[in-house]
Amino acid sequence: MAGNTIGSIFRVTTWGESHGEALGAVVDGCPPGINLDTKDIQEALDRRRPSGVVSSTTRKEADKVEILSGVFEGKTTGTPISLLIRNSGADPSAYHELKDIFRPGQGDFTYLQKYGLRDWRGGGRASGRETVARVAAGAVAQRIIAKAGIEVLAYTTAIGGIEINRDKITSYKDLRKVHANNLFCPDPQAATFMEVKLETARKEGDSLGGIVEIIVHGCPAGLGEPVFDKMDADLAKALMSIGSVKAVEIGDGINVAKMKGSQANDQMTKRGFKTNHAGGILAGITNGEEIFLRVYCKPIPSIAKQQQTLNTKGKEKTIEIKGRHDVCVIPRIVPVCEAMINIVLADHLLRQKAIANE
Repeated sequence: MAGNTIGSIFRVTTWGESHGEALGAVVDGCPPGINLDTKDIQEALDRRRPSGVVSSTTRKEADKVEILSGVFEGKTTGTPISLLIRNSGADPSAYHELKDIFRPGQGDFTYLQKYGLRDWRGGGRASGRETVARVAAGAVAQRIIAKAGIEVLAYTTAIGGIEINRDKITSYKDLRKVHANNLFCPDPQAATFMEVKLETARKEGDSLGGIVEIIVHGCPAGLGEPVFDKMDADLAKALMSIGSVKAVEIGDGINVAKMKGSQANDQMTKRGFKTNHAGGILAGITNGEEIFLRVYCKPIPSIAKQQQTLNTKGKEKTIEIKGRHDVCVIPRIVPVCEAMINIVLADHLLRQKAIANE
């Protein structure tokens, strides 16, 4: 299957299925001499695992990472890094009764149309479980960009229509407190209301969507490639490759369509840009300001409510999906968003170093 690799110099290939033996990633192009240990990757994976929040699945996976190659005595060797995460809590039998039925909102129908067959065990490759490999690879990328002083922070701003109060968040320091609650939400009061909304959705057998914002702090100017590998284009593609993401905004996003040029332009002074409507990227190249992104995530399609669908023979069916499913992709998608941004930034950082060394 094509389309499993991202990056030009720093290249990541993920593999594995939701209910297969394991998932993993091969990271190629990582420079030698980078400090890397399993605990660096494990910390990221632990943030992606189901937490105590009511939105989380009851499927329990240890998500213990194994580094099979590319690291020696705590440092990267410059050779491909192979990462393995075994599936310990898989239960494909739970999906047997759905193996000939297309689940609404899932990739069942489209995968069958493309390949002529599909892995019905929880969606196989199309499952959100695939993102565990991205998070592992993103942790490697994070070690690279951290050396350049770059920090990526994602956080929850809305779930089910409940939004944070931005008046309570006055600085980047406030945002760094997002790990104080299970929803990675910078507004504790809003997080409480979100939890109630999630519990209601769970009792109703339904699911909720949400919004995640990402800030890249400390990114230098000059990263990005014209014309088709623009930084904003690559970041948007990376985020849109996450199954639940349906829209991406950069900077002021769709609101720029309502502005005049005099409002949207970020004027310059000797002290720097006066505003950051562009979200840290101009002409596809970073300008040294914070990169600001926003992703909109659809509700989880696996719900217990009765839905109409078809089976593989074209016969109409009604289904109620039972099993171990999240009520909302948030907060588990937050570290996935960070991982994808880490990967793109690491790739562009190494591209720029290649240009400087020519």
